[in-house]
Amino acid sequence: MDIKHTPVFDTKQAEEKYSESDGVPINYVCTTELEGAQNIPVDIFYRATPHPEFGNHYFGLLKSPRSGKSMIIGADSVEKENFALVETTEGLMYSRYRHDCRMAIGANGKNVMIDGGRAYVRAMGPTRSFVVVDGNMTEAVKEEV
Repeated sequence: MDIKHTPVFDTKQAEEKYSESDGVPINYVCTTELEGAQNIPVDIFYRATPHPEFGNHYFGLLKSPRSGKSMIIGADSVEKENFALVETTEGLMYSRYRHDCRMAIGANGKNVMIDGGRAYVRAMGPTRSFVVVDGNMTEAVKEEV
């Protein structure tokens, strides 16, 4: 099932711009808050080879809350985050940041809701756990006890 993203920027345009300038494929991953940018949605992008100057695989694009200008930050910490998703009629949906309450019609025809970003999970409807690995959001493997 598809994941329904709500990015800040035109991600296709950003992929093209940074793929051309960096000389390697750049892919959009998700939009989330990061440590140091709480309550701010950050579009996360991935490159398979580390950046030659900074050594990171992930970077984030965000709009400064003070100036409104676009900023770029390192985002390798996204692989440490857990994402709770709910199933909707349009795909899987997640909250991008704390107090980013998202509502939709669930796959079963009932209302679903997800809130809390990476800070906490408040949901109406069953959730599924996802993580980011090698530039892809994938369902977390459940550990057996």
